[in-house]
Amino acid sequence: MKYFRLLGMTALSTLLVACGGDSDDRQLYGANPDLPEGKRGLLPSMKVASPAEWGDQQPQVPEGYSITAIATDLLIPRQTLVLPNGDILVAEGRGGGAPRLKPKDVIAGYIKAKGNTNVQSGNRLTLLRDADGDGVYELQTVYAEDLNAPYGLALIGNDLYVANQDAVVRFNYEEGQTIASGPPEKLVDLPSEINHHWTKAMAASADGRYLYVGIGSNSNITERGMDAEVNRAMVWEIDVETGHYKPYATGLRNPSALAVQPGTGTLWAAVNERDELGEDLVPDYLTSVREGGFYGWPYAYWGQHEDPRVRPQDPDKVAASITPDYSLGSHVAALGLDFSIPEMGPDFADGAFVGEHGSWNRKEPVGYKVVFVPFSNGRPAGDPIDFVYNFRGEDGKTRGRPVGVTVDPAGALIVADDLSNTIWRVTPDR
Repeated sequence: MKYFRLLGMTALSTLLVACGGDSDDRQLYGANPDLPEGKRGLLPSMKVASPAEWGDQQPQVPEGYSITAIATDLLIPRQTLVLPNGDILVAEGRGGGAPRLKPKDVIAGYIKAKGNTNVQSGNRLTLLRDADGDGVYELQTVYAEDLNAPYGLALIGNDLYVANQDAVVRFNYEEGQTIASGPPEKLVDLPSEINHHWTKAMAASADGRYLYVGIGSNSNITERGMDAEVNRAMVWEIDVETGHYKPYATGLRNPSALAVQPGTGTLWAAVNERDELGEDLVPDYLTSVREGGFYGWPYAYWGQHEDPRVRPQDPDKVAASITPDYSLGSHVAALGLDFSIPEMGPDFADGAFVGEHGSWNRKEPVGYKVVFVPFSNGRPAGDPIDFVYNFRGEDGKTRGRPVGVTVDPAGALIVADDLSNTIWRVTPDR
């Protein structure tokens, strides 16, 4: 019986891919994208990512750069943190588990799962060490385990913070240690009931007084009701001394990556926007995050574009919606963000790296790469540049899916790939 249910679902998903809405395959980048009209239908276009092994292949990088795999056989690596001594911590795991509401949710879940790794959630932190600085990380060991889908990581002094899917916890960190000296203490609970968007991105303020935690919505567009969205679709500001928190900015559907800009102390976010308005809506975006700012979800997108699906509508909320700084393109699923440094080379010295996990809801997939967004005078300036790519090859096979990106002060980009369960390291040729 199970075989026939699976066969039927496979046939239906194939039909959905074949019958998806028309698209001109354009991607809309920058501060002023020319948005198309929304296209609403019974079902969105869906495209299965077809996983394959890397074999003797690897991601591509620009001329003058090299890429190596510094860790393999991980258990769903998501985000990374470079410690002061050069060690790298990797958060491994997968959370969530929201119940499906409609038949299309079951189909979409099946299609998404086909493009993901099938290993079990690690629920742990792994430590990588290159003791002699030759680029080979000869030590790969479990630093802490029995966590609950860890994602965001931050170090403030000797306090190592981990954003599990249900709480921020704190370890005492001692430089050079390869295993945590004891279990963590809980700083504050995080919203985790239902957990449609389970990832909890995190960044520390420049002065170390606060943690910023991104908490995604419990739905695409409030189909579970507004009660399910209490304290969600926002960034929290948490006092590290007391654990007290407050909403820092709201209306951010899924702020899945956070970073503080060097020099300015400004918080930036990569945000995954809503689905089912067409293949070219709504753009995922990169934006500075204003304290007290409202960014539209669920009432509006990209500034004051009202979403007709939301009931009751709220014209005042639409009018108050802040337009994001920079469109990354629709459905790229940006999950990683970090700012560059001069050590990354003159062509990539000023800007932000963004890890794009890749689409599931376009006939022609997008994302599946790390892009560099150039900055000028502290703001995005120019089209994104492919920096680590070919995770999805010309043969249509998907060999990797980038998530977290972290700039190593030594002059390297660390990329977590949660499909091949690999950590990649990109360096300028010297």
